[in-house]
Amino acid sequence: MTAIIPKFQLSEKTHTGTIALKVANLEKQTEFYTSIIGLNVLSKDQQKSILGANDDKTPLLILKEIDNPLPLTRKTGLYHVAFHLPTRKDLGNALIKYITNKAPIIGASDHGYSEALYLTDPEGNGIEVYHDKPRDVWDIRADGEIRGITIEMDAEGVIGAADQKWQGFPSGTIVGHVHLTVADLDKTQDFYTDVLGLSLKMDFGRQAKFFATGGYHHHIGSNIWNGRNIPGMEENDLGLDYYTFFVPDETEIARIEEHLRVIGYVFDKDAAGNLWLMDPNKIKIQIKVEKV
Repeated sequence: MTAIIPKFQLSEKTHTGTIALKVANLEKQTEFYTSIIGLNVLSKDQQKSILGANDDKTPLLILKEIDNPLPLTRKTGLYHVAFHLPTRKDLGNALIKYITNKAPIIGASDHGYSEALYLTDPEGNGIEVYHDKPRDVWDIRADGEIRGITIEMDAEGVIGAADQKWQGFPSGTIVGHVHLTVADLDKTQDFYTDVLGLSLKMDFGRQAKFFATGGYHHHIGSNIWNGRNIPGMEENDLGLDYYTFFVPDETEIARIEEHLRVIGYVFDKDAAGNLWLMDPNKIKIQIKVEKV
């Protein structure tokens, strides 16, 4: 009798963390993400800005200026980075701030499990700012699928929840998920479920797929709305440099490392003990222990 080997799954405490962008104009991008979006400068030099939420030390966004950037074309990479705010009040404060300052809002949606604002930065990177609704109102199916919707957000209700004490993103804000533009959905699903050990949470057929650890609606979104089989990013392309998964401890790092070795997936380990690997869309991923 052949033994059944359990499928590898990431710890349910694993979640998306820092995202790094390659930018053409560091000063302009830093000013936008701090003065308009709500992030705070943790550290900055001539080549890089590290940004986070108020009173938190965890980097949420790293902006790195590159020389001789290539022209923007349709390639894989970032669709949007999603900053998750702790409460609806916080989202209301953000919405008032964005309206007052004429921020580049391109949408506002109710997804059933969340309420979300959508914006674009000066270099074309997508941004989502959202909060989660209570889990008891999520549409969670028996097989673990979390069904989402897209309808108009109740902007009046969100504004009504605000206390109008905006001071930027509050402590506890995290990168709730990262939504990617990919070249091939089937290869993307194979990677995120079989290689990384996330679960498929929402499947929109030949257009988009969403993955998560534990019982979350999604940590990774993927779509082919820019076309199938588009090329991967090069070093001098603007946009996504890499994103991070935070894991709870060194034991989880070791477990992931062993799994990657067993299945023969190529990865690197840096001097700090972080793992680095590339998904099938030439998107670079860092896996590191979360510092709390």
